[in-house]
Amino acid sequence: MSNQPYEPPYEGYDPYQQAQQQQSQQQQQQPAQQPEWQQYTQQWEGQTWETQAQAPVSAADTAYLPPQGYPGHQGHQGYAEPQAYGVTAQPLPQEAGVQAGAQAAGVQGWDYPQQPQAQQPEAVAATVPDGTPDSADSTGYGPPTVTGNPRVTDAQRARAEGRSPIIEPGMQPAALTAVLGLLLSGTAAIGEYALVVPLVLLQAVTAAGWFRLNGMWPARQGIALAFLGAVTADVALLVTGRENAPAAILGTLGVWVLLTLVLQLRSHADPDTRMYGLMATVASAALAIIAAGHLAAEPDAVTVGAAAVAVAVLARALPLPTAASVAVALLAATGAGIAVGGMTDLGTQGAFLGLGAGVCALIGHRVASYDYPSRFVHFTAGVALPLAAAAPAVYLLGRALG
Repeated sequence: MSNQPYEPPYEGYDPYQQAQQQQSQQQQQQPAQQPEWQQYTQQWEGQTWETQAQAPVSAADTAYLPPQGYPGHQGHQGYAEPQAYGVTAQPLPQEAGVQAGAQAAGVQGWDYPQQPQAQQPEAVAATVPDGTPDSADSTGYGPPTVTGNPRVTDAQRARAEGRSPIIEPGMQPAALTAVLGLLLSGTAAIGEYALVVPLVLLQAVTAAGWFRLNGMWPARQGIALAFLGAVTADVALLVTGRENAPAAILGTLGVWVLLTLVLQLRSHADPDTRMYGLMATVASAALAIIAAGHLAAEPDAVTVGAAAVAVAVLARALPLPTAASVAVALLAATGAGIAVGGMTDLGTQGAFLGLGAGVCALIGHRVASYDYPSRFVHFTAGVALPLAAAAPAVYLLGRALG
């Protein structure tokens, strides 16, 4: 026997046993509590089939390794290096190009746990299209923002800046008013049944525009009630004739005021809301029913008055100072009354009719411009109110001059 301690027999170099010893040493050096993502991450330790020599890198360079693949090695799994806790690294531009090329070739590389990455403001700005004047003009909103704030309309911006609450409709609504006025003027010369078609359109836009002008939208029941009253007045005029026009219009208006009052009394809303809805519904129905005055007036008066309104609104939309624009609009309405009156039996008396219709049209135009109106108000109330407000003048002056 020997006094030397027991020594194991000499063994050759075993790389697998050496890898196991290194793995056990690393596990002893690791903290007791592992991150949650690392507990479910499959790790491969030991020799691989890699035959290329790799340059040594530091731990900071391996904080993020993008997926890399090689042609012909689909489904191959490699190392999954642990990432530093709480650190989200961004891929370099070169690495992003390699990753995109690997995905385009259909090569599968290493799988890494998904981590949320903060979106850069530059990337957000690149993905949002620049605001164009066309989109702002068509919708009434400003250009899109990337700060998360909602877009505001021109009317809201004017209110916030403390500017005047008067915002005029502009040239596009004026052009629509002119088109509708010319339709009324042309169909009036054809006959009363032809006149009903553009008149019903005018009454529908009037009913919807007044509710929107008062900030009540959607108000389907109120709009339907006001429009139904206008259609009832038209039917009553067609049945009774122009001789009984005042009774047909005023009678329909009285019945609809009573009907609106009864419906509002049955509402379960608070008193202030019911009163506000009552006033808006009565005013909308009254304007839509009064617009039936074009059907009650003489055909020559409607031809002259509607043409005068069309010219006056177009002149009012010109980029001129307010006083000069009003004067030009009234002169244009008077001239249109003389020109169109010469084609009818009114003659030069059409100047008075054109002037009166022009004054009422400018009043309606002013009402549609009040209290920071939106683009929708401009294309409803701004189109219909000038023609609807001119209906009483066309009826009364037509009877007086005829």
